[in-house]
Amino acid sequence: MTRIFNDPADFADEALAGFCDLHAGLVRQVPGGAVRRHRPGQPKVAVLAGGGSGHYPAFAGLIGAGLADGAVVGNIFTSPSAQQAYSVAKAADSGAGVVFTYGNYAGDVLNFGMASERLAAEGIAVENVLVTDDIASATPSEADKRRGIAGDFTVFKVMGAAAERGDNLADVVRLGRKANSMTRTIGSAFHGCTFPGAEAPLFTLKDRQMGLGLGIHGEPGLLDTELPPAKELGQELVARLLAETPAGAGNRIAVILNGLGSTKHEELFVLWLTVAPLLRAAGYTLVMPEVGELVTSLDMSGVSLTITWLDEELEPLWTAPAETPAYRRGNAALLSGGQLTEEAFDGGPAAVEFAATLASHNYAANCAAALEAARKALHDAESHLGDMDAVAGDGDHGRGMVRGIDAATSVAARTLADGAGAGDMLAAAGDAWADKAGGTSGVLWGAGLRAFGESLGNDQAPEPAELAAAVTAFAARISGLGKAEVGDKTMVDALLPFDETFSKRIAEGVLPDIAWAEAAAAATSAARATASLRPLKGRARPLAEKSLGTADPGATSLAMIFTAMGPHLAHASDRAAPAATAATTRAIA
Repeated sequence: MTRIFNDPADFADEALAGFCDLHAGLVRQVPGGAVRRHRPGQPKVAVLAGGGSGHYPAFAGLIGAGLADGAVVGNIFTSPSAQQAYSVAKAADSGAGVVFTYGNYAGDVLNFGMASERLAAEGIAVENVLVTDDIASATPSEADKRRGIAGDFTVFKVMGAAAERGDNLADVVRLGRKANSMTRTIGSAFHGCTFPGAEAPLFTLKDRQMGLGLGIHGEPGLLDTELPPAKELGQELVARLLAETPAGAGNRIAVILNGLGSTKHEELFVLWLTVAPLLRAAGYTLVMPEVGELVTSLDMSGVSLTITWLDEELEPLWTAPAETPAYRRGNAALLSGGQLTEEAFDGGPAAVEFAATLASHNYAANCAAALEAARKALHDAESHLGDMDAVAGDGDHGRGMVRGIDAATSVAARTLADGAGAGDMLAAAGDAWADKAGGTSGVLWGAGLRAFGESLGNDQAPEPAELAAAVTAFAARISGLGKAEVGDKTMVDALLPFDETFSKRIAEGVLPDIAWAEAAAAATSAARATASLRPLKGRARPLAEKSLGTADPGATSLAMIFTAMGPHLAHASDRAAPAATAATTRAIA
């Protein structure tokens, strides 16, 4: 288990800071992650790897010549926020465009997508390359739904080498997607990993058992089976990958035998003694294979096997030199074709100004109190939400929600003190939530709160119909981003019943506080009912059967939050503030 830490909530931030201090000659820390210490003398495509912490050397350990220009680093097993991705991209961009590359997880897709929209609006050329190498997570007919695991490394390496030699953005993206299409991975876990400060691992297995088809976010395998001898395990892994050989593939392959965190190199060498002869007997030439830890999962005991089928385009990129803190190949000094310069810009945010009427500012105080009530409820439920999430996910929902609400309440208090109205305060709180929580729930809650605030505005306290419209805007934003529907076993299963009930009762003339209480009860009931559903979205989807009998943690936390917020957001007397204008404008650093 992870034993060296201070406050577990600060573990990922402190680990990144320590890494950047140790490798200060190669990398520098910026808001949201890290970038190369030196910028290229001529514009080049910036390849930005990203994802949650806990996978070292992925992702920050791969920053350097011939590989990544930067890494966007989220909390443990949690997608980084859109703000983090944007900041790292701004710091790494040298004028030739940026490309985000990451595993195919809902939170990453949402956050990197939103960051890309913001960069594109500023005139920066930006693309995204998703990695979908895990053959256990979906069938070949649904390969686009597969998650990215250790095949991340091969795709990053190909893209980094292409960018380093001067390829343009379109070619770097094309080659990255080609590498992904030719990459397959299968993994097996022997024991789960343990979060810093946690009392138990995310999952356990009986002695002499293994979970086949593991994920790299602490998810258990998709199939538990007896742990075979190394020869039989090697045969199983090789057979499953070769059964998915891409059409038209050649006979030269890149191979990665990857340890997940606590599997010893000697164990990997023993397994390699079976894997390599099997691949050679199948007629393959192994090109610069790698055995070691390249994409880990904290202290998980497990192993994965990755094969990338090479051709005349991909092989030179796979074998090209690279020099990063955690990975070196060949003479990377030969890659520097121009003068390198040191850059101090960190991509951080600019100042913000607020102006609001007194009525809206007074209602903003209600909103701040509502967030504080939600904060208390989430802190009380953190462990319970984490346990629910660990059944078929990575167990981080409770911690992620706590990080999000803590950031939101802090920013809400600060912006309220500086004169913000309800709209600006909730938008700022939402941005802070998304930035600090990360992951799918983080970006959805952040975007939802922003939509809620934008609907309310800063001109007045909301009338009942306006409050209902803000709830509907919250629901529409989340549904639109997540693409989930009722029955998919997500937070939407509780959100839409709340929205429907509240809007209906307000339209019937019911007082807002009574309507809100009824809507919260409907959301709570709907959240409990998700226990009978199989998840159709998100990380829990590959482990759908294991989630039966457990309610969705996202739906549960949403119902909990809305219940706690109701007395502050919907009490009729709280909206009686005077309408006189008292504009207040201050700069917020």
